[in-house]
Amino acid sequence: MSSQKGNVARSRPQRHQNTFSFKNDKFVKSVQTKKINEKLHDGVCRRCKEVLEWRVKYSKYKPLSKPKKCVKCLQKTVKDSYHIMCRPCACELEVCAKCGKKEDIVIPFNKEPENAESIENNPRPNCKRSCRRNEESDLDFDIDLDDSEEDDNQVN
Repeated sequence: MSSQKGNVARSRPQRHQNTFSFKNDKFVKSVQTKKINEKLHDGVCRRCKEVLEWRVKYSKYKPLSKPKKCVKCLQKTVKDSYHIMCRPCACELEVCAKCGKKEDIVIPFNKEPENAESIENNPRPNCKRSCRRNEESDLDFDIDLDDSEEDDNQVN
């Protein structure tokens, strides 16, 4: 028995093996699920980042409906789920915004504005409307109409 005291070694393999991994957006293709999957977990330590990624992967992540109170400044400024500190306090103290420990931060908060600038400079290939507008604006519409009129006059 597996619950027998002192029996640490298992004599048989696992009875039920999973044939495929769990997909959190297989049946539920909502906007909220899409946002949760795309969320970047920044300002947290390595362990907290793994915990948050696990929650997202197995559909356990629940976003906040309204801001939470920060434990340092006591203002309702915490906008990320499972975090205890707001971004400015966590940046100032250089601690993990989720657990509050002074660990190495995997992705710092100040990386976000750089990513926003690079997105603005490079248009998204998925957006067909903006690409069409860009293509139209790149076209050269300076056609010499005078030349075409002269050609018509010479034929007549």
